[in-house]
Amino acid sequence: MRIRFIHKIFYLGLLVFIFSCNQQSESYSEEEIKEHSAEVNEYFEEEFQKDVEESPMMQTRLGQKTNYGKWDNFSHLKYAEDRNKAKRRLGDLKKIDPSSLDEETRLSYDLYLQKQENILEDYDFRFYNYPVNQMFGYHAELPAFLINMHRIDSISDAEAYISRLKGIPKVMEDVIGNLKIREQNGIMPPIFVFDRVLESSRNVIKGKPFGKSVENSALLEDFKSKIDDLEISQKKKKELISKAETALTEEVKPAYQNLIVFLETQQKRANSDAGAWKFPKGEEFYANALKRATTTNLSANQIHEIGLSEVARIHAEMEKIKKKVGFKGTLQDFFEFMRKDKQFYYANDSTGRSKYLTEARSIINTMKDDLDKLFLTKPEAELVVKAVEPFREKNAGKAFYQQPAKDGSRPGTYYANLYDMSAMPTYQMEALAYHEGIPGHHMQIAIAQELEGIPQFRKFSFYTAYVEGWGLYSELLPKEIGYYKDPYSDFGRLAMELWRSCRLVVDTGIHAKKWTREEGIAYYKENTPNAESDCIKMVERHIVMPGQATAYKIGMNKILELRENAKEELGGDFDIREFHDVILLDGAVPLNILEEKVDNWVSEENI
Repeated sequence: MRIRFIHKIFYLGLLVFIFSCNQQSESYSEEEIKEHSAEVNEYFEEEFQKDVEESPMMQTRLGQKTNYGKWDNFSHLKYAEDRNKAKRRLGDLKKIDPSSLDEETRLSYDLYLQKQENILEDYDFRFYNYPVNQMFGYHAELPAFLINMHRIDSISDAEAYISRLKGIPKVMEDVIGNLKIREQNGIMPPIFVFDRVLESSRNVIKGKPFGKSVENSALLEDFKSKIDDLEISQKKKKELISKAETALTEEVKPAYQNLIVFLETQQKRANSDAGAWKFPKGEEFYANALKRATTTNLSANQIHEIGLSEVARIHAEMEKIKKKVGFKGTLQDFFEFMRKDKQFYYANDSTGRSKYLTEARSIINTMKDDLDKLFLTKPEAELVVKAVEPFREKNAGKAFYQQPAKDGSRPGTYYANLYDMSAMPTYQMEALAYHEGIPGHHMQIAIAQELEGIPQFRKFSFYTAYVEGWGLYSELLPKEIGYYKDPYSDFGRLAMELWRSCRLVVDTGIHAKKWTREEGIAYYKENTPNAESDCIKMVERHIVMPGQATAYKIGMNKILELRENAKEELGGDFDIREFHDVILLDGAVPLNILEEKVDNWVSEENI
């Protein structure tokens, strides 16, 4: 009788043999490998479901409506719970002989093992981040989650929305507690962060029902628009809206006011030191942050030098385009021309923003028609293009992608930040749409979610170097099949690659070489054609997300290196579509494992 794989009877139920350093690996029959692999995959599924059960927000992201009125646990005690869970899982995994598993399950085993080890290694740095910052703080994430994730298809869904509004005070209490612990440990953001997050926090509680404004607040507007679509009586709609307004004024407003008061007080104790070097064990933390972001062992100095080299190479490519379009002057003069000439910018009004979104959709739809030239596998999930919502657009990034719901209830979304149209030049539109949409993030993330035959945890894994490396690689890919016909648009592609190369220089400059915020901004302004507002936002992003921005170029370089190696080995037998299947059809993986996958594919093709 086949014994179900449950942790409590782990050591009894598995036919996988326990092994030790003193034992040789057993030899397994095909039947045993099949059964062992099935048991281990069942274990991965059970553990994934445990993680989902612990996270009402993850349930919502997956399209589930269980615990629909609840938030996740934001208490600092959750870190210790996660560490203990990782320890227990490592104990489970180390009872398994990896040689008893099939190839796909062995990959899952390696990834899951590494994930648990990383959690333990990262525990000492659990407070080394800024939970409230201008990029992704909880003050903006909670309303964004309700607006973008919480569907209202029934009265009970509306009640759950109201319940979540009522739950915000507890979340904010935990967030403030976490900020206090960080400050006690010497982890506090530089002073510029406070004005940004205070403004965003105040924006959440602007408008009806918080004040006498004629405009609804973002949350009330969202709730009312969703209620309006319900086929229920007007009386019931008014009742639900009244409940939401009460929750907003009596629960949400005081919660945000408490956060604002705390941040205003903490701001008085902040200074302008930007880099992670200022933290206790800051050098060790940053080395670990780079390791996690790039999934490599590259040092800060190595990454800095790669960045300098890439900047020089791309500048040389830009010189060719400058010559091609007949521009007279230096490259810096050309940058200034690209920043200022009105032909490259839509108007900074509703008409200009509408034109931008329309053109972005057109670029993506055109690319869709050519996907067969590059891909054998394509996602089923749809992709939509939206502007970043007004309440968070001022401090949000230039563009980003939101993954679709796994059940198909929500499409993938490419968000373009149209707050400042001078920071969204038309010559970068193609590259930006390819990166965030197709063939970039939407292709990779949606395909990963739709994969069959791999554990759920792999469908939702996120390795920045892989995911963002693919996004940056996807900016180049269309050029290879004839896109970027306009030389200015091709300049835009190079400008975005240059931007990611400068990140290697500036991130390491700030966090390892003690550059100031102003020195980082100056480097971007001198070496890129981007608007000053872009340069400021980027440097401020480096400061609050140490190491993260280095992943893009490191990941792209690895994918290109693997592709060139495969081309050289396979010659005329190389098929770009098959190569992309190798890259995409196991979900996100660290770069070392990606290299093994490609090497194995090349070896098999050569047989």
